Formats: sequence, structure tokens, C-alpha cells
Amino acid sequence: MTTPKEYKRIVLNERPVTDIEPTTFRTEVLPFDLKPGQGEILVQATWLSLDPAMRGYLKDVRSYLPPVQIGEVMRAQALGVVIEAGSGSALAVGDTVSGVWGMTEYAVVKDAAVQKLTIPKGVQALDFLNTLGSSGMTAYFGLKDVAEIKKGDILVVSGAAGSVGAIACQLGKRAGAKVYGIAGSPDKCQWLEKELGIDGAFNYKSPTFREDFKKIGYVNVYFDNVGGDILDMVLTRLAQNARIALCGAISQYNAAKPAGLQNYLTLIAQRAKIQGFIVFDYAARYPEAIQELAQGLSDGSIKRKFHIVEGGIEQAPVALPLLFSGGNTGKLVVKVSEEPRPRL
Repeated sequence: MTTPKEYKRIVLNERPVTDIEPTTFRTEVLPFDLKPGQGEILVQATWLSLDPAMRGYLKDVRSYLPPVQIGEVMRAQALGVVIEAGSGSALAVGDTVSGVWGMTEYAVVKDAAVQKLTIPKGVQALDFLNTLGSSGMTAYFGLKDVAEIKKGDILVVSGAAGSVGAIACQLGKRAGAKVYGIAGSPDKCQWLEKELGIDGAFNYKSPTFREDFKKIGYVNVYFDNVGGDILDMVLTRLAQNARIALCGAISQYNAAKPAGLQNYLTLIAQRAKIQGFIVFDYAARYPEAIQELAQGLSDGSIKRKFHIVEGGIEQAPVALPLLFSGGNTGKLVVKVSEEPRPRL
């Protein structure tokens, strides 16, 4: 490959109070002077993952990860190819890796900060930003460990047409549950029913949504990605000993003051539990999840859908708000570059 004279990266320009604005990020163009040192590699990014958690990274508050600082490269999971390896590196030019080096076309990272990808049969590298990445791990451990899903449960998944929600729906079916999804358009609901094969899907924008939802009976497991009014409604429909896996609250991420819950007393009356969780806590067990999910991808029993944004790294901050407007179906990713050609 030809070494570029410069490269681009996306940095945090200012903290948004509510919605992400055009001024939230800025593009920096830097001279290409990157060189890997001892135990380091130089990576060219090929794909970026866009995730709802990114909105939390922009807030200067205590959380499970420190906030991105003004002027720092925006945090993001990425795929890339090693184009140069420093002395002592265990990686080689041409290796495909994943890591959290952020919204940048090129990065120097330590070996320990990336995962070398071995692509199983029937799997593509991009799956490591979705089903075999944090989305799949979140759905897997959220359902199996936090919600303790079992055969015969009535499972409801909000944000069901998103990357985590779609995987949670399919894992619920594999566990023998009766699965219902909540999404924001007729097209998304049709995709959930026809393509993923869940038992029913509800459009929360429908005027009959709440009445339609009651027809499924009481809920044993609720995998929540949206929070807000929908979580408050589901609290009124809990079965005894119900379990709520609190994965996210995307309806509240852009709110200056997130809404509180009104119907939480149902948790007492129905002996139910609600539990938040962070997928990184399960990192030691990722291999077991990857094995099961990769098998499902290979045999076709687990389906995936990507919403691909083309146009390079500068499209990442433009596309990020799609997550909060319901503009994506499936996993939202940005194509940063083509696979680099090896040096001749």
C-alpha cells in the first residue's frame, strides 16, 4: 500500500446538552507521522461501529467508563488491518483486528489493546462488530445471566430491531420462549416477524399499541433497551417473579433530565426484579458466547442485518444521530476504507 501524507480523525468539539449537533464533533486532518513502537502495531481502520452507548461517553458524569474529553478522539469500536508491526509485536502485517481505537482512519495501538480475529466458517469480519461483538455479548449475557430466560417464558424486547434487540429476540426463541418485540415502524415490525420469526411485534407509535400489548398476557422477562414511558408501561404488565434486564434507555439519552418511573411498585407486588448490567463484566466468558453465536451464524439459525453508511470517517458523526431517531434497522456501521492492499 502507499503511505498517505495525512489522515483524518473525529474529536469531541463540545458536549451536547440534549441532541447531538453538527458542532458536537470536528474533523482534524493530521500529517501522517504514525510509527509503531515496541509491542505496538499501526492499524488502518476499515469499519466503525456506532452504538447508543456513545451518547453516554459525551456526558461529563460518573459512569462505567470515563467520559471522552474535549479534543479527544471519539471512542468507538472498530475493525482494521495491521499495516505495520513494531519490534516485539506478536501481530503481523495483514492481520485483521478489532479494538477501541476510536474514530480515526489510522491508529498506533498496543498488541494488548486489540483482538486478532480468526474468522469461523460462515462468518464475516463485520460480524465482530455485531453478533460476535459487544451487541451479541450484551444480548447473550443479558438474557442468560441477568434475565435467566427459560423455556415457556413470555419475553418482550424493546428496541427489537436494533443490533442488541434483534439478537436478544433470536436467542429468546432458541431458549424456547414466546418472543414479542417493540419497534418504531411497520417495516421494522414486519422484519421482526417475517425474517426473525418472533411471535409478534408491536409498533409503539400505533394508536392502539397499549391495548394490543395487553393481549399477550403478563410478561416473564423484559429485555429493555429504551427506558422511559415504555418501561413504565411494561412495569404494569409483569408476571409474578418477572425479571427485567435493564440494558439501555435510548429514549432518555438525549434528555437534559431523564424521566423517572411511576409504576415501580409493581416490582414489590409481583416479587419482580430489575437489574442493570454492563457487558464488559462478562469479558472472561466471551468465548462461550462467541462459540454459540458463531454456530448460529454458520448454520443460518441466527440472522443479522447491517445498516451500512458509506463515505468514510467523516460520515460517523453524521450517522450517529440515526440511533436516537429510529433511523436504522439492524447494526449501524460506517465503512471507513477498503481493505488495504499488501505492499509488493
